[in-house]
Amino acid sequence: MRINLTKVLPVLLVLLLVFMQYRLWFEPGGIIDMLKIKKELALQVETNNKLKDRNEKLVKQVQYLQKNNNSVESRARGELGMIKKGETFYQVVK
Repeated sequence: MRINLTKVLPVLLVLLLVFMQYRLWFEPGGIIDMLKIKKELALQVETNNKLKDRNEKLVKQVQYLQKNNNSVESRARGELGMIKKGETFYQVVK
C-alpha cells in the first residue's frame, strides 16, 4: 500500500497550524494573556497618573506652608483648635 504524499502533507500542515495557533492563543504567555496584561497596564497607568497629580498638589501645599507661617498658624487654629500662649479660648455654643 502506497501513501499518497499529496493527500497526507496538507492534512499534516493543517494539524501543525492548528497546534501552533492553539499554543499562540491559549497557553500561558499567549495572546489572551497579553491582552489581559495590556488592560491591567492601562488601569495601572491611570492610577499612577492620578496619584502623581495628587502628589504634585501635596508638594505645592507643603511648599506653600513652608514659605508662609501665617497659613500654618491659620490651619492650626482652625483645624486643630490651637491657641497661642497667653490667649484665652472662648467657645460659643448656639
